[in-house]
Amino acid sequence: MHDESDTQPAAALAGLRVVDLTQVMAGPFCTMMLADLGADVIKVENPGGGDATRHSWGETGEGRDSTAFFALNRNKRSVCLDLKTEQGLADLHDLARTADVVVHNWRPGVAERLRVDYATLSALNPGLIYANISGFGGSGPYAGRPGYDLIAQGMTGAMSVTGEPGGRPVKNGLPVGDLGAGLLLVSGILAAYLHRLRTGEGQRVETSLFEAIVALSVWESTEYWATGEAPKPLGSANRMSGPYQALRTRDGYLTVGANNQRLWHGLCRALRLDHLAEDERFASNMDRMRHRDELAGLIEERLAEDDTEVWVDTLLAAGVPAGPILDYAQVLDHDPHVKARGLVREIDHPVAGRVKVLAPPITLDRSPATIRRHPPVIGEHTDEVLAEIRRARERERERDQ
Repeated sequence: MHDESDTQPAAALAGLRVVDLTQVMAGPFCTMMLADLGADVIKVENPGGGDATRHSWGETGEGRDSTAFFALNRNKRSVCLDLKTEQGLADLHDLARTADVVVHNWRPGVAERLRVDYATLSALNPGLIYANISGFGGSGPYAGRPGYDLIAQGMTGAMSVTGEPGGRPVKNGLPVGDLGAGLLLVSGILAAYLHRLRTGEGQRVETSLFEAIVALSVWESTEYWATGEAPKPLGSANRMSGPYQALRTRDGYLTVGANNQRLWHGLCRALRLDHLAEDERFASNMDRMRHRDELAGLIEERLAEDDTEVWVDTLLAAGVPAGPILDYAQVLDHDPHVKARGLVREIDHPVAGRVKVLAPPITLDRSPATIRRHPPVIGEHTDEVLAEIRRARERERERDQ
C-alpha cells in the first residue's frame, strides 16, 4: 500500500536500512520517525505474537491488530524470527550484516543473552550503528530496573511539578519519557550516521526514559539551582513568567501568554483591566510571579463575562498570544488548522480497511517525509526480506571467491 505518490522525490533517509528489534512505544516511535524519513525499517518480531501493542488497547476486531500498533508502526516491514533458535539467530545475524542501524529497547543484559549485543553484531558489520533505549541506561544503580514511562516520570521529579498546588502527584498527560527518549535516539542515530559517513566507523548510541525526562527539565532544574528550593506544581502556570497559564471563561478555558511587559500591558488593555497595569502588586514579572493566584483570580472575574471564543479573538486582535483549550475530538475531527496542515491521514490496511494515523510531523521541501506503507501484518514481509539477505550473502560469497 502506498498512501502517497510514488513520483515524489527520494526521501532523506532513502537507502538507510534499520533493523528494528523494539516494541511497545519508545523504540517503535524512534524507528517510525526514521521510516517516515525514508529509511527501510525491518521490524523483527517473535512469531509467538509479535509486538505487545498488536494485542493492546484499541483492537479493531477479531484477530486484528490494535489501533495502538497502527499508531507507531507505519512505513515498516515485519519479519518473524525466533531469536531463541539457531536458525532465527543466524537470520538475524545475516540481516545485521546488511543493516546500517540496529535498534532495540531491551533491558541491559538481554541483548547479550540473545547474542545480538553490540560486540557480536559489530564484529559482523564494523560500520553498524547500534542504538538502544532502556528505562534507566546501561549503567548506574537503576540500570536493571524495568523501564516504564510512569515510573521514570516519578523518579525524575516530573510528577512532583505536575498538577495543581497541594494536589496528589499527577503524571504528564503525554508519555514524555517514552516519546522524548524516542526522539532523542533519532537525533543520536542521525549524528552517528553523519560520523560514519565521514569516518566509516560505526558506534553505540544510547539513551533512556530517565535521561530524556531529566533533559526536558530545563526550567525546573534552573529554578532549583537559582533558589535552592525544589520546584512545586503550578497547574498550568509557567515557572519563569506570567500570566502564562490557563484561565477560566464563561463557557470553558483559554490559555494566555503575556510573558513580558509589552504583552502584559496589551493583555490589560484588551481585557479593559488597565488599572492592573498600574497596580504595584503586578508591576514587574517577579511581582506577578509572587501574586500569581491573586492575579489569575482578578483576570478570571473579567473573563467570566463572555465565552472563550470571544476572548481569544479579542486577545489575538490585540497581539496577545491566546488560544482555547480543546479536547482531542475537537482537535482531530474539527480543527481547521489540523485539516489545513494535513496532520491526520487515512491509509488502507489489508485487514482493518481504512484507518486513520497521524501524519509525519517534519516537513522537508526536497526530500519529504511520506507514508509509504501500512502498519505491517505480523510476518508480512518475512519471505521477502529473507530472500533479500540470502541474495546479499550470495553476492558476498561471489566477491570473496
